[in-house]
Amino acid sequence: MKHGIHFISGLPRSGSTLLSALILQNPSLHAGISSPVGSLLGAMLRGVSQDNESAVLMDDAQREILLRGVFEGYYHALQATHTIFDTNRGWTTRLALLATLFPEAKIICCVRHIPWIIDSVERLLRANRFELSKIFAYDPSGTVYSRAEALMAPNGMVGYALAALKQAMHSPESNRILLLPYETLAREPAFALHTVYEFTGLQPFDHDFENITFDADEFDARLGTPGLHRVRPMARPAERETILPPDLWRRFERESIWRQPDFNSHGVRVV
Repeated sequence: MKHGIHFISGLPRSGSTLLSALILQNPSLHAGISSPVGSLLGAMLRGVSQDNESAVLMDDAQREILLRGVFEGYYHALQATHTIFDTNRGWTTRLALLATLFPEAKIICCVRHIPWIIDSVERLLRANRFELSKIFAYDPSGTVYSRAEALMAPNGMVGYALAALKQAMHSPESNRILLLPYETLAREPAFALHTVYEFTGLQPFDHDFENITFDADEFDARLGTPGLHRVRPMARPAERETILPPDLWRRFERESIWRQPDFNSHGVRVV
């Protein structure tokens, strides 16, 4: 990766698309929605592991070259001219591997108060009243309670990402992580981007926070969830009342672990 690579991870519905849209304004950087690199890397890991009987013919140096080649192959048309920001919620489970493959790489983890994430998904689902979402396996039944349970399950969209974030915050590579709350990015985008540039060691850029564009409409339509990656043209917080019942809100309030100093015992930086 000639100009380097960094990663965007963290929690869903927490500003990663907005961050990518802003990064894309810089002509020397590339970012986007979740790429297939994470799943391709997983397939390659299985291929070079003992799950493959031919793996006995490989040494670790070959494995490292093959795994790095997944990134170089996917970004072959961009790596010569751009610094890459690859997005995947699973990157927080691969810190040790990423640190080996790309020693200079950093991970920006977008986070948001957990009840607001559930609220955001529920609001999006109700707005698409004529669609069934892949997020819930196109199931036409269910309630806000069962959907919240599904989101927060160990393998759910939020539960998995939260567990991965907890793991990363207590890993030996936790100093590679920057936690970027949605509230900071939406309310103070200039400060947030300045911190991202400083953390990654990249040259600052003069962003336009009043004219933000991003297009993933076709991708969202295929998920049965139009608007999943839509961003507003201006970086502004959305002031609104929650649509979650109060007992459901209270149930998940304590899950926003970056707000708890006793949990962040490694001192992971929060913007």
